[in-house]
This record gives sequence, C-alpha cells and structure tokens, in this order.
Amino acid sequence: MREAQSVARLILLPGTALTDADDATLAHALIAREPQAPRVLWQRFAPMVFRMLKRTLGPGHDLEDLAQEVFLCVFEKVRGLREPKALKAFVISVTVLTARHELRRRWVRRWVRLSRTTDAAETEVVVTTPDTDAREALQRFYKILDRVNVNDRTVFVLRYIEGLELTEVAAAVGLSLATTKRRLTRVWSRVVLLVERDPLLRQYRPTILPQADSDQS
Repeated sequence: MREAQSVARLILLPGTALTDADDATLAHALIAREPQAPRVLWQRFAPMVFRMLKRTLGPGHDLEDLAQEVFLCVFEKVRGLREPKALKAFVISVTVLTARHELRRRWVRRWVRLSRTTDAAETEVVVTTPDTDAREALQRFYKILDRVNVNDRTVFVLRYIEGLELTEVAAAVGLSLATTKRRLTRVWSRVVLLVERDPLLRQYRPTILPQADSDQS
C-alpha cells in the first residue's frame, strides 16, 4: 500500500552509458543496481506510464505519486524478472496493477463518503477550454467507465484507448487470451450501450470510443 508521505523519490543520476542500450541490458543494469539505471528506466518508460495512468484513471487525477510508485516497484521487483528482454511488458504490468489498486481505493473512498452523507454529488469540473461540449463528453465518458468494474475497465482501456495488442493486454492483466477476449466483448457491449443512451456522447462516439475488434463490432 502506498504511503504518500513515505514514498522515496527516485534519484536521477548523471550518465548516458545505458541510454541507447536495449531493454535486456537495462534490466540487467537494474538488477546489478548500476547507478545510471533508474534514470534511464524513467526516461525510457515515464511517458508511457503517465499516459496509461491518465487514460485508465481519467482526467483531473494527480499522477505524480502513482508514477513514482510504479517505478519504485519496478526497481524493487526487477530481480524477479525471468526474461530481461521483457522489461517493457513488466513495466506495463506494474502500471496496470498500480492503476487497478488506485481505482479500488477510489471506490472505497466513494463508499465511505456515501456512508457519511446522503449527497452523492461531486463538485463539477470547471471547463475553461473553448470546446466545452468535447470536455463535457470526455467527463461523461469517464463517468461511464466509473460504472464498470475495475477488471473490465482495465482491459477496455488497455485495448481500446491505449491500443495494446490482445496478447499484450492478456499478459498485462494475467489472463488467458480467450478470457481477455470474452471480457472485452462484455465490457465493449456495455460501454457502447451506455454511450448510445447519452445524446451528447453519441455525437462524439467516433472520437472518444475507438473501433471494436472485428469479432466484437
């Protein structure tokens, strides 16, 4: 469990020897605790980690501590990586686990609030960009995802928003390919149904809702 006040920050040390190394070499450097390795790990995978966290959790979420949590976990557990060349897949799986844990913590906090008050309304996000309809559509779309269970939401985001291959999604969530496909079919159908019920979201469906796989459309 993450303790916000006790999470140590990664120290980005100088050096460029590993910058152009392949993932397997970088993994070996991390295992050997080479001082350059954490910096190169961050530079190589931080954009992907931040993007995945943002797309999984939705807008308006502070991602800095969660990203730090991902990289600290990778650094601490990389010794257990059986195939060093699979470093990227390992980072993806840790990011997925971190996002799922945060979603579950969010659900717990939400239920605690509901138990304390009968007013379940949350403060609306102030829209400052010119395209207010698009921002509102995005907010409504993530409210729909909030109605989907954590596991279904995770595979949906990884496949249709993050754009991972089916095999990558299955590996990231620890499911068989067949189970992953069934879960995607189920969550796709539910999300589409909820989007179609919203007049504003229907207008933005081609933008906010990618195409389904050929066997799901």
